[in-house]
Amino acid sequence: MELSKYAAIDIGSNAVRLLICNVIETDTEVYFKKSQLTRVPVRLGIESFIDGKISKATANRLVEAMKAFKHLMNANEVVHYKGCATSAMRDASNGEELIAQIKKEAKIDIDIISGKLEAEIIFATHIEAIIEGIDDFLYVDVGGGSTELTLFHKGKLIVSKSFNIGTLRVLQNMVSDKDWSKMSEWLVSNTSSYKNISIIGSGGNINKMFKMSMKEMGKPLDFKYLTKQFNTINAMSYEDRMIELDLNPDRADVIIPALQIYLNVMKWSKIDSVYVPKIGLSDGIIRYAYKDYTKTHNSKKRSVFKSEKNED
Repeated sequence: MELSKYAAIDIGSNAVRLLICNVIETDTEVYFKKSQLTRVPVRLGIESFIDGKISKATANRLVEAMKAFKHLMNANEVVHYKGCATSAMRDASNGEELIAQIKKEAKIDIDIISGKLEAEIIFATHIEAIIEGIDDFLYVDVGGGSTELTLFHKGKLIVSKSFNIGTLRVLQNMVSDKDWSKMSEWLVSNTSSYKNISIIGSGGNINKMFKMSMKEMGKPLDFKYLTKQFNTINAMSYEDRMIELDLNPDRADVIIPALQIYLNVMKWSKIDSVYVPKIGLSDGIIRYAYKDYTKTHNSKKRSVFKSEKNED
């Protein structure tokens, strides 16, 4: 058995995350066990989506977060990492310039990835093996700048699409009726031929909703419950959401548009259930980091990839 640590850096529109994972290798299998998750609410999307550019002050905050991530990786003796930036960095006119600044000052390499590649990285988590008994499902990853929709049938990726409909964009009234219509048309076209399909939800907001529901792991959230929660939370003030619901300041505002997106996806695809396995982009990035490293440093062949049961 071999034990080593890998890391994933996810630079999103609402927050940046560092996931450190213990990777346990046996002769035939690889197990991924989450060790540490650090999240910093830099909120690149607020500036990127409105101004088309990330300000110097916000860029400096991001670089400081990356420096801290570098120290944490060193302290944890991470053997390899992979860093990815998504919608906010894609839309920012100075995105590439900021990537270069991170490389120079924090000594961290970051790739700006497309929405399609986001879906492929998420697929690397083998999420279909985590939710047992579901042959057909729609993976929905709601971020600050975009929503990634991926349809799976019997463990195979059928089709995926990235829409510029994210919580920060909705919050800033940057999503048009035409944008919603495009998502609706795609969902109707691609899900109508499947029966008994379920949604697998990803992202901090749906994870928070699942935690608030007090449901057992593996039990889904239904449309009726999420609608009731949306109406209740939407009627509360921003301050009450933080105090009464114990939401962080950067969660108390975006949770409303997140629920709106999920409810629209459920309505248009006629899917009533959302499973929340707490698997997301960072988990997929970890697997990419592992594969990248073992290609050049380890010749052993291991065909089975397993994740731990979620314990957090």
